[in-house]
Amino acid sequence: MTTHTARTARPLDGIRVIELGQLLAGPFAGCILGYFGAEVIKVEPPDKGDPLRTWRVVRDGTSVWWRSLARNKKSITVNLQTEGGRGIIRRLAREADVVIENFRPGTMEKWGLGPDDLKAINPRLIYARVSGYGQTGPYASKPGFASVCEGFGGFRYVNGFQDRPPVRPNLSMGDTLAGLHAALGVLLALVSRLRGPEQHGQVVDVAIYEAVFNLMEAVVPEYDAAGVVREPSGSTLTGIVPTNTYKCADGKYVVIGANGDSIYKRLMLAIGRAQMAEDPRFANNAGRVEHEQEIDGAISAWTSANDSATVLAALDEASVPCGPIYNVADMLSDPHFNARGLFQQVEIDGKPLKLPALAPLLEDTPGRTDWPGEALGAHNDEVFGTLLALSEDERARLRAEGAI
Repeated sequence: MTTHTARTARPLDGIRVIELGQLLAGPFAGCILGYFGAEVIKVEPPDKGDPLRTWRVVRDGTSVWWRSLARNKKSITVNLQTEGGRGIIRRLAREADVVIENFRPGTMEKWGLGPDDLKAINPRLIYARVSGYGQTGPYASKPGFASVCEGFGGFRYVNGFQDRPPVRPNLSMGDTLAGLHAALGVLLALVSRLRGPEQHGQVVDVAIYEAVFNLMEAVVPEYDAAGVVREPSGSTLTGIVPTNTYKCADGKYVVIGANGDSIYKRLMLAIGRAQMAEDPRFANNAGRVEHEQEIDGAISAWTSANDSATVLAALDEASVPCGPIYNVADMLSDPHFNARGLFQQVEIDGKPLKLPALAPLLEDTPGRTDWPGEALGAHNDEVFGTLLALSEDERARLRAEGAI
C-alpha cells in the first residue's frame, strides 16, 4: 500500500502497454506511463528477469532501484528466444495500445515482432523503440550505451573543466532522457491516433544520443553563424554572468544565479559591493561577461567569509536566486520536498521503503504509486489466464517448452 490512498482517475487509465527490453531507457518510459494510469505489462526472461533486479543496493534479494523503476507494472515471464514465447507477444500485441522495446535495431524484426509484424495484427498499435543511434542511419546497428551516447550527443564535451578530462554525472542520464522522450513520443502518438480518421498507430523512434542532443541549446546555430564551439566551462555557464558555484566558510557550496541586470545589482548590494552594483561596465550581461573574473572574485570573497546558512539567508532576503547543493539525505529532510509530496512510501514484506514521486504534478488527474516492483512472474496467471484466456493445459505446455 502507498501513502497516497486516493484513487482518482488518471490520464492514461485504459491504455495497455507491453514493455519489452530491460534495464533503464525503455523501462523508465514504461514507469512514467504506468505512474499516470497505463496498465504496463513488463515482459522478462523466465530465468533471472531484468538484470536491474540485482543492481546496486539490494535488500532481501531485490534491488531497491527495481522497486522504483518497476512500480505499477505487471511482471510476466516470456522467453523471446522461443516461437511459443513470441506467439505470446503477438497475442498480447492484439490487446495492447503500445509496445515499448529497447533492443538493438533488427532484433525484433529477427524474431518476427517488428513494427510491420505487429501492426498487421493491430493497426492501432503504437510501437516505441529506444536505441543508441536510432533505427536508421549508418550507426544504427552499433551498441549504444548511455555513457557513449552522452559523448556522441555533445553533452560530455561541454561538461567539466577545460584542463581536465570530460566528466560524466554519476547517473545514467542519457537513458533517463531517452525514456522521457519515449514517453513523450508515445503520448504524442496517442493524441495523433485519437484525432486521426483511421486511428492508426505509428512508430516512435527514440535515439539516446538524440535525447542528449536535445539538451544542447544553441550550440548548432552559434557554430553555424559564428564558428563558435561551446567549450567546457567548469561550474559557470558560458556567456552568462554571474552564475556559478561558490564555496562558503563552512566548506559547503552554494549556487548563485544573478545574471539579470536588476538581480545583479541586488546581489552586489547584499554582499557590500555598492560601487560594483552601479559600475556601468557591469550594467548588462555583455559587460559582465567581459569582467567575469572580477565579479566572481568579489562574490567568492564574500561567500568564503561567511557560512552557507548566512549566505543563503542574506541572498533570500535580497531576492537573489540561490540555493544549496543537496545530497539525497538533504532532500529527504527538506520541508519543501516533503510539502510537494516527492516521496511515496510503500511496504515490502512489512518493511517500509520510500520511492521518489514522478513529475509533473497534475492537479486533477495526478499520478501515483500503486505498488512497488513485484516478484518475477508475479502476474503470469492474471495475464496468461485472464487476459489471454490460455487454458491450464496450454500454460503447462508452454512452460514445458520453456516459452513462459
